[in-house]
Amino acid sequence: MKLCILGGGGFRTPHVYQALLADRATPRVTEVALYDVDASRLATMTAILREMGAGHPDAPTLVPTTDLHNAVAGSDFVFAALRVGGLEGRCCDEHVALDAGVLGQETTGPGGLAYAIRTIPVMLQIAQVVKDLAPDAYVLNFTNPAGIITEAMQGALGDRVLGICDTPSGLGRRVASSLGLDPARVQLDYIGLNHLGWMRRVLYNGRDVLPELLADDARLGALEEGQLFGLDWIRTLGAIPNEYLYYYDFTRDAVRSIVSSGATRGDYLQTSQTEFYERAQAVDPGADIASLWRSTVDSRSASYMAEARGDEPGTESDEWYESAAEDESAQGGYAGEAVAVMAAISRNERTTMILNVRNNGTIAGLPDDAVVEVPTTVDANGVHPLSTAQPDLRQLGLMLQVKAVERHAIAAATTGSRDEALQAFALHPLVDSVNVARELLSGYIARIPEVAAVLTR
Repeated sequence: MKLCILGGGGFRTPHVYQALLADRATPRVTEVALYDVDASRLATMTAILREMGAGHPDAPTLVPTTDLHNAVAGSDFVFAALRVGGLEGRCCDEHVALDAGVLGQETTGPGGLAYAIRTIPVMLQIAQVVKDLAPDAYVLNFTNPAGIITEAMQGALGDRVLGICDTPSGLGRRVASSLGLDPARVQLDYIGLNHLGWMRRVLYNGRDVLPELLADDARLGALEEGQLFGLDWIRTLGAIPNEYLYYYDFTRDAVRSIVSSGATRGDYLQTSQTEFYERAQAVDPGADIASLWRSTVDSRSASYMAEARGDEPGTESDEWYESAAEDESAQGGYAGEAVAVMAAISRNERTTMILNVRNNGTIAGLPDDAVVEVPTTVDANGVHPLSTAQPDLRQLGLMLQVKAVERHAIAAATTGSRDEALQAFALHPLVDSVNVARELLSGYIARIPEVAAVLTR
């Protein structure tokens, strides 16, 4: 099978290749087309992947290219992991919002909307190329904000586009492990949108074990979410929130922490990843470039969400998110989930995981064509979202408001309408004034050329 990775020069591409090397069943991926617009970064990642595959005689063949059409043509699966505007754009996403006194984060809040507006047109062009040159391919979207991008692409490709985010499944694995249970035997009851959801039940042998975790101070306190939200608030909710709900539940605390940290997550990644690529391109041929990548991964994982907690973005803190590196391995993380999805479809190895898929009546109150993040069975016949207990009023209300915002952002990106963009910013629950929304819109147009190029009306 042929796999096309869009954004193949990206920092996380080796995770995918590691998962492919570990996959031994048939049929399996035998060719990987690596597409990127940055030829130097593409060359660096290709060298790392070749080093990783050196000990595997049947390692998938690597075909790096800067030609989108050649990369996509004949693909069975397409992984989309692009960053339109690069890390400089991400930094602007964060800082324009912080300058206006609201949350600066790349997927949650106004930063995510700016990211979506400039990314959707590019992804829709890619969708057309896939439709023309690989009409039977499934597109596994990792490009953030994943829910919005997946929904926009589904307008062109239907249910053959699904979004993957490892946060909910990672939470499920950690909950199971904290209770000493086999994660493979746990069934997760999760409901929401991407980066906005709740783990409401954890079933093991037909019994909900979540109440046991909520009642256990030591185990709940050791969980990353317990440290982030506090035990009392999680018990008040009666569910474990997705970590990104911290930005909704503790908005002022998050903004204050990010501002006081002196640097955003984007600032940290722009510095660390730029240094990595510069060092990687300077090493002698034959050097252990993969080790350099792994050491950078360790630092990146350990500092995840550090700025929101008030820590320096480049520092580790209290064993926080120490399981991130494990979740990025071939057995976990978004790469492992992507390979599991491919196996389910190509080999009918039926599996259930939490994915971003078309609602189709799963959550009452949301449109059928809205993308939601719910447990989904995947097999050779495609994706099948599972019915679930309906959300409570607070959960549904927040999902409805954010979904309306997402749809205004899609409309802005597809029509170039600044009025649609203004509505997206103004209606977002983390933006507290229409005047602030106007300031955000003006700031993103002035600071990010890719946003200005889209919003022409």
